[in-house]
Amino acid sequence: MVKCPRCGHDNLSSTTYCENCSYILKGSPTGQKKGEWNIGTAKKIVLIIGIIAIALVLFSVIYNHTQPTEEESLNVIEADSNVQESSSHPYQLKIIYDGDWYSNSGHSSYPQNNSGHGTKSIELDCAAWDTVSVFVEKTDGSSDNMTVQLLRNGEVVAENSTTASQLSFTYSS
Repeated sequence: MVKCPRCGHDNLSSTTYCENCSYILKGSPTGQKKGEWNIGTAKKIVLIIGIIAIALVLFSVIYNHTQPTEEESLNVIEADSNVQESSSHPYQLKIIYDGDWYSNSGHSSYPQNNSGHGTKSIELDCAAWDTVSVFVEKTDGSSDNMTVQLLRNGEVVAENSTTASQLSFTYSS
């Protein structure tokens, strides 16, 4: 029996490593020199690096799933107790016409294209302080009257009518 100098465990005399703590009991049969890492230390380092990598992946997934979407992060308006809250989309375009039409309306940086038939109301993606551009065109070639209203918080702020094929105007509050 060979007693381990590190932990005191009794090992068989033919054993190279301590069965309890893996300490080298005889010489250096594997070519390992003093100060080199043994296989146990290398496994520990690989395990630690693996845990760190998994933690980083989990953090990334959790972070990406907790961030607001682009739509949720746009047009965030907070009101204090002195300000009357209004709709996040205060402008609405109402096209009154019996035929086919096309419109390009809203803020000049992000206009909305719509087409339809007959009278229709369209919610515009504009803030209350934006300048609103309106362009409506008849696509059926009719000479019937077409009326276009711009509403802000439900009230008409601009209205135009025409029998021509196109109608356009700009509104600033």
